[in-house]
Amino acid sequence: MTPPTPRLELAFSLEAEVGEPLDLGIVRHERRRIIPILGGTFAGPGIQGRVLPGGADWQLVHDDGGAVLDARYTLETDNGALIYVVNHGLRHGPAEVLRKLNAGEPVDPDSYYFRSAPVFETSAAEWAWLMHFLFVGYGERYPDKVKLHFFKVL
Repeated sequence: MTPPTPRLELAFSLEAEVGEPLDLGIVRHERRRIIPILGGTFAGPGIQGRVLPGGADWQLVHDDGGAVLDARYTLETDNGALIYVVNHGLRHGPAEVLRKLNAGEPVDPDSYYFRSAPVFETSAAEWAWLMHFLFVGYGERYPDKVKLHFFKVL
């Protein structure tokens, strides 16, 4: 018997403004970078709001330019509810593309792999469904912002 293929449903898309990377240098054999999250917006079917400033993405960048991502930030819905996000991800691709990306140069999002697995926490009953599903994210990195598209796994 063939198991059913999971389906994906767009939950919402997010655009976050990011600050200049803080480069800590090589720690434990990898480069540590911290990318401040300055704010932004998000919207999807029945949900919208803003990305609050103060979060960050704590990255470990490998020798080949690929990165392990650990972003933590807070969303505020248009009705004032707070949603905490922990978003673990991977970004990798051809060496030249990653060199440009890590240098803050624009590159085509289809030229590299940027996927994530967000987890949401909220005490707001209206948004509790975010804690009852698994999600996957598709990311796009630009010089001054990140776009993320979060899909609920059905």
